[in-house]
Amino acid sequence: MTRISASTPSSFSQSRRLWPVFAGLAVLWLLSLPLACLPGPVPLSAQSVFRALAAIVGLAPAPDDSALTGVVVSIRLARVCLAALCGGALAMAGAALQGVLRNPLADPFTLGISAGAACGASMAIALGGPLVALLGGLPGLAGLSHAGLVAPAALFGALAALFGALWLGRGDGAFSRESVILAGIAVAAFLGALVALVKALNEESVTSIVFWIMGSFQGRGWSSMPLLLVTVVPGLLATALGWRALDVLALGDEQAAQSGLDVGRARLWLLAGASCMTAGCVAVAGVIGFVGLVVPHVLRLLLGWGHGPLLAAAFMGGGVLLVWADVLARCVLSGGQELPVGVVTALLGGPFFALLVRRR
Repeated sequence: MTRISASTPSSFSQSRRLWPVFAGLAVLWLLSLPLACLPGPVPLSAQSVFRALAAIVGLAPAPDDSALTGVVVSIRLARVCLAALCGGALAMAGAALQGVLRNPLADPFTLGISAGAACGASMAIALGGPLVALLGGLPGLAGLSHAGLVAPAALFGALAALFGALWLGRGDGAFSRESVILAGIAVAAFLGALVALVKALNEESVTSIVFWIMGSFQGRGWSSMPLLLVTVVPGLLATALGWRALDVLALGDEQAAQSGLDVGRARLWLLAGASCMTAGCVAVAGVIGFVGLVVPHVLRLLLGWGHGPLLAAAFMGGGVLLVWADVLARCVLSGGQELPVGVVTALLGGPFFALLVRRR
């Protein structure tokens, strides 16, 4: 076998691109947070928006208009932070899943996680009234509302789908990438049929279910951040700490085992980490596609196949993409109406990815 030296021209050129790409992504990510707070259905001057943001960190006195602070901080900044975190987590999860499964078309929804979240949310939307009446009598759940039930139900459905796919994909005590992919397809097909059944039996909730499945940050705020952090932070740590295992898994299972890696255990932790991030994002914002598919592919063209730089860059790149997709979703229509952000990412990412596949 011919060993490719690390000093080959292609790897040398990729290493020279590494820091400029990281610096550009970091600048874009940092600038996107305040700049994405400027546009919105309510016209606000840039000076007033930046003053309200500066007041948060103590760089300026608080504006006299409390409504201005509420719009900028409680609505726009909250959405921007949620979109940045969700986009980064989805892109990072996509890069990890493509490495674990060695499948370039793998994305955060390969294991049926989106179908599980959609099923849980659909059940909560369609059966929310009886469930709230049933659970409201339990201690600590007296203030439970119909809307507050959707996100926990989606998270439960996503995690249940994940464990179901991992259980079905576990053969002979180990996880093979082929069995996990097939198990995910089977779980997604079954849960998708359940969602269709719920929509057919409860026509009144069809509009709400469809809008949630298409993904949106409308109505989300700082109250959604704890649920997102509880699921995304452990997933980020598990995936980031496994970047060396991803590099070894790229060699193939046999060579990875010969190098001393416990292939089944490494694959389990990486799948669980990526899936946990996806479950939290889907529970908070609904189903948002193409971020975890497009961003890792674009960054591989710039950074190569090393998963350490790729995962870090994917977190920043995915965050930037989803932040501005959400800005477009809330500003493209007049009268305060919004497009589902999942529709925007599909419209932007679909043709771009098709062009990328055609040219590569």
